[in-house]
Amino acid sequence: MRSLLGDFIAELRAAGLPVSMTEHVDAARALTAIDISDRSMVKASLAATLVKNGDHMPVFSTAFDVYFAHRSMSTADLADSEETTDDASEVSGDDPSAPGQRGRGQSRGQGGGGGTTMSAEELAEMLMSALMNNNAALMRQGAREAVERYAGMEPGRPVGGTYYLYRTLRNLDLEGMIEKLIDWGRASGAANDGLGERLLRDEATARVEALKAEIEAEIRERLVDDRGAEALGKSVRKPLPEDIDVMHANRDEMAQLERALRPLSRKLATRLARRRRRRRRGPVDLRHTVRRSLSTGGVPLDLRFKPPHPAKPEIVVIADISGSVASFARFTLHLVHAISAQFTKVRSFVFVDGLDEVTHLFEESDDPAEAVARINAEADVIAFDGHSDYGRAFLSFHERFADTLTKRSVVLILGDARNNYHQAYPEIVADIRFRARNVFWLNPEPTNYWNSGDSVIREYAPHCDRVVECRSLRQLEEFVGDLA
Repeated sequence: MRSLLGDFIAELRAAGLPVSMTEHVDAARALTAIDISDRSMVKASLAATLVKNGDHMPVFSTAFDVYFAHRSMSTADLADSEETTDDASEVSGDDPSAPGQRGRGQSRGQGGGGGTTMSAEELAEMLMSALMNNNAALMRQGAREAVERYAGMEPGRPVGGTYYLYRTLRNLDLEGMIEKLIDWGRASGAANDGLGERLLRDEATARVEALKAEIEAEIRERLVDDRGAEALGKSVRKPLPEDIDVMHANRDEMAQLERALRPLSRKLATRLARRRRRRRRGPVDLRHTVRRSLSTGGVPLDLRFKPPHPAKPEIVVIADISGSVASFARFTLHLVHAISAQFTKVRSFVFVDGLDEVTHLFEESDDPAEAVARINAEADVIAFDGHSDYGRAFLSFHERFADTLTKRSVVLILGDARNNYHQAYPEIVADIRFRARNVFWLNPEPTNYWNSGDSVIREYAPHCDRVVECRSLRQLEEFVGDLA
C-alpha cells in the first residue's frame, strides 16, 4: 500500500492544494531529519514543504488533524511501498505515545456528558488558568474535558463537527473569557495606554482562539474514532480561498477572498506582461524580406518580421450589481482595476435597471477596494423599480457610449442574465460585438442554472466570443490570464 505520507498528500490534492512530486520528495526528506514521534514537529515540517500559500494553511491543518489522528509514523512510512503491514498499532494508534493520542490516556469517553468528574466551575477555573498562563498542555486537557461535558457526542450519529462545536462553545462563553483575560492583564499593568489596550485585547483573543482550535481538534479526533479518517476527511474538506463560491460566501470566506485578491492581481499582472514580451514577432518586414530574397533569385524563402509591438487592449466592463451578483461584480471590478496597468484603458459601467459609468471612482482612489465600496453608495443605477433589466441597461450603454468602442476594445459583461422577464434586446449586444474586438460574458451562476426561469443567456450567447461560468477566484484568474 501507499505510505501514510503518500496517502496524506493524495488527501491534500483532493482538497485542492497543489503538491508536486518534488515537494513530496522534500517532505519525505524533511521527516527523516526530525523526531517523527513529535506530532507538532511533523506538522510543521510537512507545512513547510507542502504549503506554498498562507491562505491554504487552514485546509492543511484540518487535513493533517484528521488524517494523522491516532496514527503513528515510522521510517517505513516515509517512502511509497507495495508492502502492507498487519500491525494494527501502526494505523489504529493503540500506542499511547503515537502522535494522534495527545496524551489522552485511557479515560476518554464519547462526550455524552457523564464521563468527566469535574464540575462546571472547576472546568471554568482550569480553562482560565490555562489561558492566563498560556499553558498549551492544560489547554488541551481543558478542551477534552469541555467536549466530554458539553458536546453530547454519540457514536454513529450522522452529525457534523460544527454542531458539536456549537454545543460546546455555547456553554463556555468565549467572549466572557476574553473580557476576563483583559481585566486580568489590566490588573497586572499590561495596558497603560491605547496601544497597550489594543495589544492586550489582541493577545486575549488569540489565546481564546487557540482554545477554540483545541476544542475543534478534539471533536475531529473523536469523529475519526467513530467514522474513520478517510470518511471524515471527505466530509470536513473546506474549499481553498480561490475555490470559494463568491455568490454564497459567508463573512469569514469573504475576508479570505479579499486577502487573496492582492497577491492574485500581482501574479496576473506579471503573467500578462511576460506573455506580451514573449510574443516573438510582429508583421512581415517587406523591405528586409525582399533584400534577403536577392540571394535566392528573388524568391522570398526567408521571411523577415518586424519587432513585435503588441497593443494593449482596452477593457470595458459592464457589470450587474444587483442582489446576489453584486459580490461577484465587486471582486471582478477590483481585480480588473488592480491589473489596469496591463491595459491601455479600463472603463467601468455598472447597472441594475439604470446604467452609470464609475471609471472616475477608480481614478480618484489608489485602492480599488475603496472605489468598489463607493460604487454602492454613489452609482446611479436605479431608473425604475430597482430590478435587473439587462435590455434597458444595454440600450442605455449603446445610446451613450457605443461610439467609443474600437477594435481594440474588449468588453466584459458580468452578470447572471436574469432579466426579470423584461425585453432582452440581444441585437444591441450584437452591435457591441460588431464594434469591439471581443465580447466576453462572465456568468457567476452554475452552467446548469442557465436558461432557467428568467435567465436569457441563450439570447445573448450567440453574440459573445465566450460565455464563461465564473464563480470563484480560480475561474476568474484563468479567464483574466487569457485576456492579453
